[in-house]
Amino acid sequence: MIVGVRGVSVWGPGLAGWTQAQSRLRGQVEWTPDVVPPPPASSLAPNERRRSGPVTRLAHAVAEEACAVAGTDGSALSVVFTSANGDGGVIDSILKVLSQPGGEVSPTQFHNSVHNACAGYWTIGHNSIASATALSCYDWSFGLGLLKAAAEAVVEKHPVLFVAYDQPIPGPIGRVRITESAFACALLLDPDLGQPALAHMHLHYDPMGHDVPDLPEHEGLRALALGNPAARSLPLLACLARRQAGSVTVDCRSGQLRVDVSPC
Repeated sequence: MIVGVRGVSVWGPGLAGWTQAQSRLRGQVEWTPDVVPPPPASSLAPNERRRSGPVTRLAHAVAEEACAVAGTDGSALSVVFTSANGDGGVIDSILKVLSQPGGEVSPTQFHNSVHNACAGYWTIGHNSIASATALSCYDWSFGLGLLKAAAEAVVEKHPVLFVAYDQPIPGPIGRVRITESAFACALLLDPDLGQPALAHMHLHYDPMGHDVPDLPEHEGLRALALGNPAARSLPLLACLARRQAGSVTVDCRSGQLRVDVSPC
């Protein structure tokens, strides 16, 4: 499968948007794990913005920037949102309530707890009737989400906005399912190679592949990638930031995905 990357974004420690992050991913500026909160979800009306939580703000920040980089209106785009953890903060809050006498869960907490909440808020904010998919594939959520988004783009012959995001889970669950920091990225994939793009990606899926997946060489970025499933995207993002041809292997259990990148 071959798709063009028309837009890209990233948000995490030391990586506050694509414009700021590129020099750090290229190694031109030293990366430091400074935490910068993502901006509010600008597409949401005030009521929805108040109901949405940090996970939605994180996912929407990168989705909006990827559309802006591409110069594209997000309302007509099909979307694939993928997260290993979903909104663990809401789940922790609900479990605390259920452990108390009465145990009455608010409707807002309940509708934020479902795994497609971020994708749902996106369709609401953009008044979109395009297809919206929400995936969760444990530590392989980025690779399998990218495979799903690229396959949909190529088969259905339309652009797809792919968003991967995860943040730490508080409470007892977070002591078992350890996620070190918040991280999200987005790619706007287009099968029409005649459209302006930052790069073209040739994706090869091998269901029997056993190669070691790529991780960042930088010690801090490597730790970030190992500590957050969405940050497994960092080698691919670095390849896009360098604007050089390269190949990245992404774990896609079972199997793996090899992505050959050619800058435009």
